[in-house]
Amino acid sequence: MNELNRFSLQRRHLLAASAAIAAAAALPATSWAQPSGAPRVLRVGHQKGWLSILKGRGTLEKRLAPLGVKVTWTEFNAGPVQLEALNVGSIDFGDVGEAPPIFAQAAGAPLVYAGATVPRPALEAVIVPKDSSIRSVADLKGKRVAYNKGSNVQYFLVKLLEKNGLKYGDVQSVFLAPADARAAFEKGAVDAWIIWDPFLAAAQKTLDARLLADATGVVNNRAYYFTSRDFATRNTDVLRIAIEEVNAIDTWASKNKEAAAAELSAVLGLDKSITELYLNRARFGTAPVTREILAEQQAIADTFFDLKLIPKKLNLLHAAPVDLL
Repeated sequence: MNELNRFSLQRRHLLAASAAIAAAAALPATSWAQPSGAPRVLRVGHQKGWLSILKGRGTLEKRLAPLGVKVTWTEFNAGPVQLEALNVGSIDFGDVGEAPPIFAQAAGAPLVYAGATVPRPALEAVIVPKDSSIRSVADLKGKRVAYNKGSNVQYFLVKLLEKNGLKYGDVQSVFLAPADARAAFEKGAVDAWIIWDPFLAAAQKTLDARLLADATGVVNNRAYYFTSRDFATRNTDVLRIAIEEVNAIDTWASKNKEAAAAELSAVLGLDKSITELYLNRARFGTAPVTREILAEQQAIADTFFDLKLIPKKLNLLHAAPVDLL
């Protein structure tokens, strides 16, 4: 089953299959669906990470209270499931990587990009076992390379191989989710693994993996914040404040990396040494999405179309923030 079909299947069975989404669906309706004068609501879907820290601090609620906006939170285990929840109207805002929004848009979700992080290329990389004979990207030719199909790292692999004079078909792709890929890597069933943080830092710390190449100079590797077209049209003030508060967490973390590593390790359930490695190579900052950033997503969408991961070409302007249209 390809990624788009999986997305569509999840959408059809969403409310029955996911307790988290069912809980989200039981929350009050979005502000744009409420009678005039009724309290507005921002329903945030989030994965364990920076939005969890924002939730714990309560600063978003304080900023939105003067506008009469209530904030609710629902935790999800992955970006695609959050986007499913957006598609059925269960949440209004969430965080995700580069690839899931492309599949969501291809499946017809009413997605709008609300914000983007600065480029973070050091947070995804190709790793090999410590004693591997693979010493350069060129050495990957003919090797078994594990990665998550239809993810940001698949796009990274395509561009990394191109930069080093290889074609996508020059490596043996082994499609595995992070947990399965880690097991295969540890057992020697694959020669290399392409992965992102904090899985990357965990592999370096606990498996003694050697970093072959990160995405620096190859792709930008941003994270994104999303909303729906209806919510964006009626709540530009709410979304602006949400992105400002996310950026405030980023700014704090950039200046307090040790404290941020401790707080993030508690959220993620990882040893602090892992989150320290992760944060020491991270870049910080979140801002509204520009046409230039959408052009980056367009390049990923075009690549996924060429790889036949999505059935049609996309126009990323269809998911542009309201103020760009």
